[in-house]
Amino acid sequence: MANLDAPEIYQRFDPSNMIGRIGELPQQCLKAWQGAIDLPLPPDYADVDKVIIIGMGGSAIGGDLVRTLTMMQGKATVLVHRDYNLPLLVDERTLVIASSYSGDTEETLSAFSKALQTTAKKLVITTGGRLQTLSLEKGIPVFTFHYKAEPRVALGYSFFSLLAFFKKMGLITIEQQDVDETIRVLEELALNLDRSIPLEANRAKQLAVRLSGRLVTIYGAGILSKVAFRWKTQLNECSKVWAFAEYFPELNHNAIVGYRYPPWINQKVFVIMLRSALFHPRILIRYEITADLLKDAGVDYEVVEAKGESLLSQMMSAVLLGDYVSYYLALLNEVDPSPVAAIDYMKGRLAGAEI
Repeated sequence: MANLDAPEIYQRFDPSNMIGRIGELPQQCLKAWQGAIDLPLPPDYADVDKVIIIGMGGSAIGGDLVRTLTMMQGKATVLVHRDYNLPLLVDERTLVIASSYSGDTEETLSAFSKALQTTAKKLVITTGGRLQTLSLEKGIPVFTFHYKAEPRVALGYSFFSLLAFFKKMGLITIEQQDVDETIRVLEELALNLDRSIPLEANRAKQLAVRLSGRLVTIYGAGILSKVAFRWKTQLNECSKVWAFAEYFPELNHNAIVGYRYPPWINQKVFVIMLRSALFHPRILIRYEITADLLKDAGVDYEVVEAKGESLLSQMMSAVLLGDYVSYYLALLNEVDPSPVAAIDYMKGRLAGAEI
């Protein structure tokens, strides 16, 4: 197994300095928050009862996270839409937000083009591309950020810009102190998980070692449900491994029955259980019982506690830990965490396909 404390492994497998981009998450969040707060929106954008966030991959995860927080306050219906078409519920009290890092994501462009034919209000989050050009031509507000990296490590921009817009429109209650605390928690965590911190003191490196060679399933609940999905996608894209996500309490109505067969797989599976002390008391009991069931089935698992006081800081601290774990697991797999050759292949085939 590769030595995660050896400097040469980073020089060999991370020529693009992905770990540097991961560590910049706190600064991303702060810049996105301040930039979006300062971007003027038309007054009638506050008069919405539905928000549809169009996006794919890393650009959609921010929508998932803000939807999770908004659902707890019930001030608007929020839908994250990953498709070519547009939901039929779009009307004049709907805000359609297109989020695409490149501005050229074909599903997002397709759905947004359909939104332009409706009375819905529109907003765009991007670094450029056709989406920015189209929006500027139509006089649609655009939050443009400049950050050169893989789209999945620009989560701070896609999430915190949405968070700021939702606050400006009165759709979510987020205080500045929550943002400040989250930045502090992330900064401290980034320092503790950096490659310079040895394995014996580095939680992310330790988890990566435990996950090495295993089929990984992430369990989450409540505010950490979509964080579990983020772990899953980061393990897919960075570590180049199979990974899956399940959610409490639903998994207690099906997944736990499947621990028995095939019997050989129990030695190959590893379950990460993302946990928050802020969960409903009955959910916390479910975590305990599920852990017992995993142990009885001979399945290795580890409970990962979210850090921070606020919902936002707990959510983001768990995100950042997962990003580091997926990075270190990539090095253990002796692969570069940045390229996504299969996705590039898919896009190339689609570009040449005729309908």
